Amino acid sequence: MWVLALASGALCAAAGPASHTVNIDAVAYVPETLTVHQGDAVTWVNKDPFPHTVTAHGSFDSHGIAANAPRGDSWRRKTGVYDYICTLHPNMKGTLKVE
Repeated sequence: MWVLALASGALCAAAGPASHTVNIDAVAYVPETLTVHQGDAVTWVNKDPFPHTVTAHGSFDSHGIAANAPRGDSWRRKTGVYDYICTLHPNMKGTLKVE
């Protein structure tokens, strides 16, 4: 598991920040594209039997996420679009949109 905390420059809605999960399953990020708000938390969970990464060059890098092993790193991201890949399997691509 890998967690990305998103920076917030504004007050969150009354319900507070949301939590989102991106599963890594069958050599794919599910969902492939995720739109979140600043302040939300995104967790990537590796369900494959081999390691993966979540890497947006110049923005964030999870390093290796072992199969079914918890990992709790966090980074803060501003508004923007972050395209990311698995450096071990470059055909895996995902997009994180932060509003």
